[in-house]
Amino acid sequence: MTKPTIGFIGVGLMGHGMAKNIVEAGYPLRVMAHRKRDAIDDLIGRGAVEVSDLKEMAEQSDIIHLCVTGSPEVEANVRALLPSLKAGSVIVDCSTSDPVSTLKLAEEAAAAGVHFADAPLSRTPTEAWAGTLDAMVGAEPEVFDRIKPVIETWAGVIVHLGDVGLGHKMKLINNFISTGYAAIYSEALAIARKSGISPEQLDSVIRPGRMSNGFYETFMKWTLDKDENAHKFTITNAHKDMRYLSNLALSVGAVNPLQSLIKNNFAAMEAVGLGDTYLPKLADFIAAQNGLD
Repeated sequence: MTKPTIGFIGVGLMGHGMAKNIVEAGYPLRVMAHRKRDAIDDLIGRGAVEVSDLKEMAEQSDIIHLCVTGSPEVEANVRALLPSLKAGSVIVDCSTSDPVSTLKLAEEAAAAGVHFADAPLSRTPTEAWAGTLDAMVGAEPEVFDRIKPVIETWAGVIVHLGDVGLGHKMKLINNFISTGYAAIYSEALAIARKSGISPEQLDSVIRPGRMSNGFYETFMKWTLDKDENAHKFTITNAHKDMRYLSNLALSVGAVNPLQSLIKNNFAAMEAVGLGDTYLPKLADFIAAQNGLD
């Protein structure tokens, strides 16, 4: 059976590995110029075809993946694609997007005869390259059946949560938990140091115990080893995700006092020009607030 042609928009830290796995699985792949040519050139070398614009991407693709910064970028791309997409095409938004926006876009897509699914992901660029990401999918059952084989090329764990929007809602909740960990670890490290307990001593108790987890291990690589690239997730993205979660909480009438406190950590870092740094450096920011180097 002929495989559908896949379009991929956003071949950055995560998207490059995802697209690589799609084309290596034998799917015809269409890509567009990214601000860095390296990823595009690599994918072309693996068999992808570069298109010149969104109209050409829409005309040549059956299923289009989006892996971009956030909802403003998703909205701009989707609305540019819709007029040229074939009826029955599928847009799969793998970005961490605002579910309120996602549901509106799904309505616009349906009116244009196009399907919309959200399939945000978790883990890191390492897993994206290996094809072992986690995917949280919101899609109608028949649409999920169509896109699942493609998602299986880049994800090791795929959870179909139900209707469109549930994937993005779950992703924001997932990121609330992870950024909450980051805030707790950062504050705990500062209190420990002021109490005469070194980061190494704290780690010697937490790492082998029940409080350890994969997030802790990558987060602590900055504090312990000064590995800047162990956890590639920027403060700007963390702040954006927590703003989206605030919007979700508002839309469903949820009370979220802890989430507001966590969000403000990232707002403060971004306000002083630290938005491009990675999440583990929150520990340094909290340390500085405590008068520590």
